[in-house]
Amino acid sequence: MTDIQLIVGLGNPGPEYQYTRHNAGAWFVESLAKNYNCSLKLENKFYGYTGRISISGQDIRLLIPTTYMNKSGQAVAAMAKFYRVPLSGLLVAFDELDMPPGVAKFKIGGSSSQNGIRDIVSKMSNQRDFLRLRIGIGHPGDKNRVTGHVLGKAPQHEQQQIEDAIDEATRCLEILIKDDLKKAMNRLHSFKAE
Repeated sequence: MTDIQLIVGLGNPGPEYQYTRHNAGAWFVESLAKNYNCSLKLENKFYGYTGRISISGQDIRLLIPTTYMNKSGQAVAAMAKFYRVPLSGLLVAFDELDMPPGVAKFKIGGSSSQNGIRDIVSKMSNQRDFLRLRIGIGHPGDKNRVTGHVLGKAPQHEQQQIEDAIDEATRCLEILIKDDLKKAMNRLHSFKAE
């Protein structure tokens, strides 16, 4: 069994960002909350919306930070410290430019150019070996167009692909908790939404 205790979905707060690609991580946590009948509540001491679910008897806390993406570490560190969540018990979901829409992958550690992940690493004593769920949003093809791309809404077909990948990742999370990471990776990494 994998000892995941805290799942964080990254995004930007406010209605103007709710449907933008940068909020793919937050959509994953919203999907989990919906699937497990959990209503997320604003908790100021954790700088975010939080909830609690149980998967295969494993107690898991959910967090969607209400800080901006580049300050995500503030919320993650506050909640991880309060509940004494070890690095190995953390899963962070976020949007990934280097993967196409319709694809999602688990990964442990490594570097990241994603601002939210960078801030979490810096607030967690520069430790980076936590589990990540990368949700593909595609790359606009030119680095000067990245900001507009991540802060823009995906066309309907792409949005559906992203949602299908999130749906599959939600299913694979159960495999991860019940069985192991390798089995969950094998299934999720072979998935590609049409």
